[in-house]
Amino acid sequence: MDFVRVASLGEVPDGELRAFELTSGRVAVAHSENRLFALGDACTHAGCSLADGDLDDREETVTCAVDGSVFHLETGEPTEGPAVDPIPIFPVREVDGWIEVLPVSGRVSGSAFGAEASP
Repeated sequence: MDFVRVASLGEVPDGELRAFELTSGRVAVAHSENRLFALGDACTHAGCSLADGDLDDREETVTCAVDGSVFHLETGEPTEGPAVDPIPIFPVREVDGWIEVLPVSGRVSGSAFGAEASP
């Protein structure tokens, strides 16, 4: 499976989160402190869009706007409930100003799942 171009880097400004429709489902892309993260867009408790939630750059988390569940951007694990199940995370990269996501989820933390974005 190949990486899929989802947006230009300018479409997801630093400190913001956007959702994109892929053939495999909706993916949210977060741009936090010059790093990119790709995650499943649905809260595992409320089922709503995490792109509508709040991004915390310092903690590298997203908070669900409906139920307040907090998920870590790099691991997908919930750090505060009511959600108990993690969200899927996806490999993401920036190539020549474009954000690309590999639509195969993984749970391994590390640089493959949080890419550096060009300043």
